[in-house]
Amino acid sequence: MGKIAYEKRISAYMIGLYCRKNHGDKELCNSCLRLKNYAFERLTKCQFGDNKMACKDCKAHCYKPDMRAEIRTVMRYAGPRMMFYYPIDFVKHLIKK
Repeated sequence: MGKIAYEKRISAYMIGLYCRKNHGDKELCNSCLRLKNYAFERLTKCQFGDNKMACKDCKAHCYKPDMRAEIRTVMRYAGPRMMFYYPIDFVKHLIKK
């Protein structure tokens, strides 16, 4: 699995977890769906491709400031909880860091 595909999968897990726990729906709400689509679009268009680094360490921030703030909020919430909901992916994510 390539880096971009991996990042998309982890992003989808995190956004889904955040939405379920904060917005109470099993399906993504419109706001979270918009964020997921935006994140996937940014990942698809990443100029570094499969050589990309973590977005927080990247010198070329491609997210709009408001969307960047939203994804940070999602990651701050969902990141620590990933170990309970997606333990294998959580450990892989730690190792890749």
